[in-house]
Amino acid sequence: MRRAYNSVLTLPQLNSCPQCAAPYLSHRVCPACGFYKGRQVVTVQALA
Repeated sequence: MRRAYNSVLTLPQLNSCPQCAAPYLSHRVCPACGFYKGRQVVTVQALA
C-alpha cells in the first residue's frame, strides 16, 4: 500500500524552444540559446 503512489509520478514534460528548437523545461530559460518568452535573458557562450 505504501508504494501505490509511485505509479502516479511522472517525469517533467519538455517543450521545444521556438528560437533554436532545443528541448527545455517550461517556464525556464532555454539552456541552449538563453531565450525566455521571445527575448534573450541570458547570454550563452559557445563551448570551444
